Amino acid sequence: MDFSWLEKGIHVSKYHFTVSDALYLVVVFVVIRLLLGGLNLLLRRANKSEKPAEVGKRYTLVKLVSYFAYTIGVVMSLDFMGVDITVLLVGSAGLLVGLGLGLQHLFNDIVSGFVVLFEGTVRVGDIVEVDGTIAKVQQIDIRTSKVVTRDGITILMPNSLITSNKVINWSHSNITSRLTVTVGVAYGSDTEKVKALLLRAASETKLVLKTPGPMVIFQDFADSSLVFELRYWANKSWQMDQIKSDIRFKIDQLFRENDVKIPFPQRDLHIISGEQNSLVK
Repeated sequence: MDFSWLEKGIHVSKYHFTVSDALYLVVVFVVIRLLLGGLNLLLRRANKSEKPAEVGKRYTLVKLVSYFAYTIGVVMSLDFMGVDITVLLVGSAGLLVGLGLGLQHLFNDIVSGFVVLFEGTVRVGDIVEVDGTIAKVQQIDIRTSKVVTRDGITILMPNSLITSNKVINWSHSNITSRLTVTVGVAYGSDTEKVKALLLRAASETKLVLKTPGPMVIFQDFADSSLVFELRYWANKSWQMDQIKSDIRFKIDQLFRENDVKIPFPQRDLHIISGEQNSLVK
């Protein structure tokens, strides 16, 4: 069989690229793709629990290995085609400097992407808060990370925003988070009864943990009310708004049933009759 067609190709400067070079390139990247798929499957089977932390670690590992593998694949392919990598790098040094000055923000995002992947402070599946926006991390790439807010809005966030800004990671060390609900009651209320009702409201709300248990803090004597803070723990940070809403519904129900009043803001208005008479004249 005649395989001479494999040596046909094109000439670029002093380099000759053939059909066999193209086939080699395809084979290299197909093999890398298959190996990465096998690695991902192997890690998934090794961590059957599929906890958020484990999913994030597996994603980070596969991502880093894939970048390394594709880089090696490109170098091997260029070497196979007879391209001198050293000459290529030296010749493009000036171009790279110029691009670096013009695209420093892009390079900052790329470097930040490697920092995020290597450090593991933010992983896929984590719940983060950046600039007041709470979102779940869906994907971390070299330049940007894809997050989804609780409104279902997908945001492509530059990685430099994660490394340079204050980021609250609700899932970093533990998926359990302490949350609070603040409520005011009328002066003269039985404070011990209020405390008992708040604890009952927390204990009767789904997703609130029994251990550690909830606690009540008598926070302040405000202008119109006695202020209490109910502190509780939950391991569903993504649903924190719904948990708070359920607790507030329960507090309102228990307060109504036990005649505990939540007061309206009160203001006293004083009218001085002497000044009023002078104004009338």
